[in-house]
Amino acid sequence: MQVIEYHNCDRQGHWLEQIKKSDWSAGQFLYELLKENKFFEMVGEKSRVMLLVDGDELISFCTYAEKDDIQPTELTPWIGFVYTFPQYRGHRYQGKLFQEIEKLAKVESVREIYISTDHIGLYEKYGCEFFQTMYDRRNGEPCRVYRKRVE
Repeated sequence: MQVIEYHNCDRQGHWLEQIKKSDWSAGQFLYELLKENKFFEMVGEKSRVMLLVDGDELISFCTYAEKDDIQPTELTPWIGFVYTFPQYRGHRYQGKLFQEIEKLAKVESVREIYISTDHIGLYEKYGCEFFQTMYDRRNGEPCRVYRKRVE
């Protein structure tokens, strides 16, 4: 298994089709943003799509982005679009992506990374702590925001 960055790989078409196979509406939204070249416009020019792959198989993906659905806010950066394909769940594969994101954050001198979610008990496994409830910009619904300190 290896972690690759979507925009820095030579098989974007293949990985885009793999993202499209996700059974989650946010995964489909990410697919559309990438397909229509609107990803950077939506989440920021320095943002990245991180893929955990095994050969030709996409196991898990997420973004490391300047912006998220929680707006307006000064909080940045965000881990978003977190998804693991069903057959790979329960093995903490997402942790491999989070480790790579932490390495990137350290290089950028980032001290905290944020995640918005409605899950309870998932991100705590990866060292995240509940920060506060905020509201997403699409439908104004309350969202739990977690913070991961980068050490």
